[in-house]
Amino acid sequence: MALLEVKNLEVYYGVIKALKGVSFEVNEGEIVTLIGANGAGKTTTMQSIMGLIHAKSGEILYGGQNVMGIPTHKLVRMGMTQVPEGRRVFAELNVYENLVMGAYTGKDRAQLKRDLEEIYTLFPRLEERKNQMAGMLSGGEQQMLAMGRALMSHPKLLMLDEPSMGLAPILVSQVFDMIKHLNEKGTTILLVEQNAEKALSIADRAYVMETGSITLSGTGAELAASEKVKEAYLGG
Repeated sequence: MALLEVKNLEVYYGVIKALKGVSFEVNEGEIVTLIGANGAGKTTTMQSIMGLIHAKSGEILYGGQNVMGIPTHKLVRMGMTQVPEGRRVFAELNVYENLVMGAYTGKDRAQLKRDLEEIYTLFPRLEERKNQMAGMLSGGEQQMLAMGRALMSHPKLLMLDEPSMGLAPILVSQVFDMIKHLNEKGTTILLVEQNAEKALSIADRAYVMETGSITLSGTGAELAASEKVKEAYLGG
């Protein structure tokens, strides 16, 4: 069953057409990835889904309901959460305070404590650093914090925008292992990622975006084996 359906999405920046009838779906329990070069429209697609950019036309169905025009904070309450490109942690708040910000949808103290314990189990480094200012964390630690903060809202659909950007190779592998782990625990994931090889290795299904359009789709394994994808995104 499709948890998210994007149908004929069109977005303009002034007179420039950034998305040209983008359509795809994410089924419940899947990892789906959008791959493509810089400027292909991946981030614009994700921001449109979250209501951060106004789409001119099309439909965004979440659980069968058209959510176009619904404010972002209400989408979070409905179970959609995004980890934005560049992480965007609150640098002047400590790790604990950042995580609590992710629980703004409202919880009692007991539930908040349980959720924090779960995040610290997933990311032990965050518990070690819980009193440290987020701006002083390494890039990998900030990515853990951004993911942990998003998980505090108990998302059904977790959308990750370039989670491996700027990370050392060993940390990239850890991030992708964590994405797989979260999915295995029941979270549906939409992943936007320039590291096509890693993204396709964990994706159930994938879509290739080029200049605002979907140009290829298939399983992660099918696209990883595609000569066109190999030549354009996997170094031949």
